[in-house]
Amino acid sequence: MPVRAIKYNYRNITGRLASSKSEGTAEFESSLERDYLTILEFNPSVTKYEVQPVRLWYFLDGKERSYTPDVLVHFQGESGKPTPKWLVEVKYREDLRENWHWYKHRIKAAFRFAKAEGYLFHLMTEKEIRTTYLSNARFLLRYRNLPIDDPHFHVLIDKLEMLRETDPDTLLTAIYLDPWRRAQVLHVLWQCVAQGYIGTDLNIPLTMRSRIWLSQ
Repeated sequence: MPVRAIKYNYRNITGRLASSKSEGTAEFESSLERDYLTILEFNPSVTKYEVQPVRLWYFLDGKERSYTPDVLVHFQGESGKPTPKWLVEVKYREDLRENWHWYKHRIKAAFRFAKAEGYLFHLMTEKEIRTTYLSNARFLLRYRNLPIDDPHFHVLIDKLEMLRETDPDTLLTAIYLDPWRRAQVLHVLWQCVAQGYIGTDLNIPLTMRSRIWLSQ
């Protein structure tokens, strides 16, 4: 459970994100936090995350103050090797510049805590979050948990195995000449991408001409 309740207000975009990695829902205090949680939801290397995970203490102007980082991220390790968790603070760059006097003490406290726990601390801004990957994640998340049509799935996979590497338009055209039949299969193709059966570079805008291949 979060150690600090998020206060809903009219100044910032606050709300809840449906989550498969954070006990059903995850609360956010800004649209930037919402966007970062969207990336975590989609990223297959993230197994779970905790919002408002821990309360830290620091001194400022002679007074003891508390601070709660935004997210603790858990990762799937490769080949059984443990991967350090990320303690993450999400802030707009302009906010950091204008309020650095306040934030620098919080960030130092987060660094100290993360180091002591064996975590990695990351400060995420819109530069790291609002990327092409986010746009692709937003598009593909709608397909992440939908059951895949089995006959169309096998047709797509078998044809892609023959072509080895291609693009969505060429793949669908190789299966059906009828544009209406291709449209019926397109959503299955996006499901395969969203669920990891078909690979592509999500750091490039996803289009019908994106390079795709069978995931290993």
